[in-house]
Amino acid sequence: MLERLRTVLIGTSHPGNIGGVARAMHNMGLADLALVAPRGEIITQDSISRASGADHLLHSARVSPTLDEAVADCTFVVGASARSRTLPWPMLSPRELAHRLPEECRQDNARVALVFGREDSGLTNDELHRCHAHVHIPTNTDFSSLNLAAAVQVIAYECRVAWLEQQAATGGDDNASANDEHLVSHADLERYFAHLEQTLTAIEFHDPDKPRQLMARLRRLYMRARPEQIELNILRGILTATDKAATDKTIQPPR
Repeated sequence: MLERLRTVLIGTSHPGNIGGVARAMHNMGLADLALVAPRGEIITQDSISRASGADHLLHSARVSPTLDEAVADCTFVVGASARSRTLPWPMLSPRELAHRLPEECRQDNARVALVFGREDSGLTNDELHRCHAHVHIPTNTDFSSLNLAAAVQVIAYECRVAWLEQQAATGGDDNASANDEHLVSHADLERYFAHLEQTLTAIEFHDPDKPRQLMARLRRLYMRARPEQIELNILRGILTATDKAATDKTIQPPR
């Protein structure tokens, strides 16, 4: 299960923080580190020093220009957020997130992304809308600021505890509850959202100039529903048929 967890850092500005995250990950048995548009160097004396022996994660880290690219193959994306949002999104505590992981990681194609934002401003609304759920660490409200490595450490610890509990319950078989469902990747879901927006615009249900949070609300709906691959294929087929019907003037909508 731990091998299926990817830690994603967006726009990190201090190499030392990346090193601190690498150490926190290695402490808890996580090894997949991805960096999105880092705002400085990755391999520096400071980052190697802060990694304290986990600098192999720095050398193996994948660097991507966008969040979409970094999590394209992931089937469950969770964004760390300390701020309340105008559009409510499924919110989990670190422990609630960890308890979901055995179920989320049951399939061979399962990959979970734990996404952390910039040290100074966190994740943008657009980045958070690309996540199935948000995780919030319940810190002291009078002093809620967490160092990036500390935030990763808290969540990674809860993930490890959940893995240890799963090992005890299944006798070490991580795939004991696997079934034949094929989970939808982030890339497939993003292609569906692009197709959906294109179709809704074509039939004049959606006005990009006056969005009224329509696409954000539809994102929340489908991410909450967690469609399987065959279900997403059906939805894409419906959109394709809708596109065809919209261009065929001989087809009239039912009364």
